[in-house]
Amino acid sequence: MVNPETPPYYDQSTYRPEESVGYLMRRILNSMAHGIDSQLAQSDLTSAQWLPMLRLYQGHASTVAELARTCDLDAGAMTRLLDRLEAKGLCKRIRSDSDRRVVNIALTPAGESVAQGIPEVLCAVLNQHMRGLSLDEFSMLKNLLRRVLDNTDQAGAQPTTPLAFLASASDGAAPPISPESLGTPDAR
Repeated sequence: MVNPETPPYYDQSTYRPEESVGYLMRRILNSMAHGIDSQLAQSDLTSAQWLPMLRLYQGHASTVAELARTCDLDAGAMTRLLDRLEAKGLCKRIRSDSDRRVVNIALTPAGESVAQGIPEVLCAVLNQHMRGLSLDEFSMLKNLLRRVLDNTDQAGAQPTTPLAFLASASDGAAPPISPESLGTPDAR
């Protein structure tokens, strides 16, 4: 659990983006995405397309709605993505016999072949990025990231964020910034 007495890690007077955990994570994710894209280039998959392909292959989804949910996309974006995958001959839509409103998604044989190779690519890229970490360090990194993610989930449930004051200004003008509006410890 997070100790409420923990001082803030960042201060606006000394903040440097290149020292931000978010900035570092973004750089790592961009590097991983670039590595995955370059490894999957021969399969004609983009970074947006490999996750739905893998989810279908692993049986985590079978409809557009399920696939959108497991990939954290809205249904419209998923439909457009599936249009591209279908045009490449990697998946097909199959209307349900029992409920015509339901459209199931299935990989074609070519799609299965492509999807089967995705885990190998992901593992190679991820292992390259983790090179030099001991098993204990790797385990600690995952645990720390899970704790940050838990904090993120909790922050998402809170009604206000530090920038919420921008959306709440009735006249369109931002109210003055105060410790209360930022939710800083000085607001006590």
